[in-house]
Amino acid sequence: MSRYITTTLPYVNGDPHIGHSLEFVQADTLARVWRSQGEEVFFSTGTDEHGQKIFEAAAKAETEVHSYVDQYAKEFQKLMGALDISNTLFVRTTDPHHYEAAQEMWRRCAEAGDVYEKSYRGLYCVGCEAFKTEHELDAEGRCILHLSLMPQFLEEKNYFFRLSNYANQLLEYLGHPEAVLPQWRREEAINFVNQGLEDISISREKSRLAWGVPVPHDDTQVMYVWFDALTSYLSILGWPNDPDGNVEKFWNQGETLQFAGKDQVRFQSILWQAMLMSAKMKVTDHVFYHGFINSNGQRMSKSLGNVISPYELISKYGTDATRYILLRHIHPANDSDVTWERLDEWYTAHLVNGLGNLVARVMKLAESYLSSPVSLELNDTSIDDTFINRTEEFRFNEAVDYIFDMIAECDAVMTEREPYKKVKSDLQSLSDEGKGDITLLVRHLAKIAIQLSAVMPQTSEIILSAVKKNIKPENLFPRLT
Repeated sequence: MSRYITTTLPYVNGDPHIGHSLEFVQADTLARVWRSQGEEVFFSTGTDEHGQKIFEAAAKAETEVHSYVDQYAKEFQKLMGALDISNTLFVRTTDPHHYEAAQEMWRRCAEAGDVYEKSYRGLYCVGCEAFKTEHELDAEGRCILHLSLMPQFLEEKNYFFRLSNYANQLLEYLGHPEAVLPQWRREEAINFVNQGLEDISISREKSRLAWGVPVPHDDTQVMYVWFDALTSYLSILGWPNDPDGNVEKFWNQGETLQFAGKDQVRFQSILWQAMLMSAKMKVTDHVFYHGFINSNGQRMSKSLGNVISPYELISKYGTDATRYILLRHIHPANDSDVTWERLDEWYTAHLVNGLGNLVARVMKLAESYLSSPVSLELNDTSIDDTFINRTEEFRFNEAVDYIFDMIAECDAVMTEREPYKKVKSDLQSLSDEGKGDITLLVRHLAKIAIQLSAVMPQTSEIILSAVKKNIKPENLFPRLT
């Protein structure tokens, strides 16, 4: 089966943060699992580079907007490498082909009768790049997602998308249990539709905001950033022309999966799906929503000074340890709280004293007492169904728990059988029994490494290489100083 996975496109109005990393690593892990099972996977990532928020950020930085987005796009591309993300392609919404795709999406929705022009008055949150209704504001009139920003009152003539036309179709789509995960996010989407859908403004006056994809046949307007950015999920595949057949293979005939943050249900599972319906395109098969990462009970923000950079994590713990932390200790779907103290504890207890110590002990015994590398059996080199199933069900933390249960079993064998004592015995039978125990431990270690291949790919390769060469590798996880 062909599979299509895409993350959302981070907004390039600032440096990458730990939340971006969570989404990238979750998607990458599933992509690696599917590839290991022989599936053909197209894995999409990229950057969202239009909109008022970016235009204002560039102005504040006294930087020309093209140079500004180029700078931050490079930062996100660099993060892909830093986290060992195996994405197929990286799309930028400033790519010329993306402009063509966004304009074609507009034309198709217009041909369906779902685009019209009218004047509009309302409160606009720059942080969300969206107009806000009363129930989306707090008692002081602030956006509940961006409390430091007061919505701006705007009045202008825009083009609108007839979202209200698609209430019944959306409810039918959302009626499928696998369309939105976890379940409570699907219920949230259904409730949003049942409250009544309003048509949504999908353009901005160019005189106020020139930074965006031009609206076809109207030089006075540019596209609303969300209408533009959502189309990237198709433009990266080559839509609408499909020169390499990727749209047909991965979107039309394949299984499609989007990863997104919990604050994007309105856009990913409602607006985007309605756009696809209007354009007579296949809707997304699954959208999985992850939670936020907080610190000391507060959402991370620059103003509070509690932001944790992914580069800080990688610098301190390494790439694979960072991936481990994000997958095992950040809940896949709920909000999670982290502090540097907890991060240090997880790294030391589970990686330095856990996996790292086990690999060093087992491979030192193998190097010292086995005359040749251990021959691995088929079961030693296959990923277990339990791990695959938990990953496919987006229970990434439980999937990694399964690996660490295996590590605990290996530690128990070492403790109970004490091969390090047996191999030193003058009794040949006892010494041979000790070597047999070591062989069993090495095979078990290889099995652990295979399970780790999607979670901690570099660590997996190091362990498997050590097994094949019958040598103790360098310490996998240095102690913190």
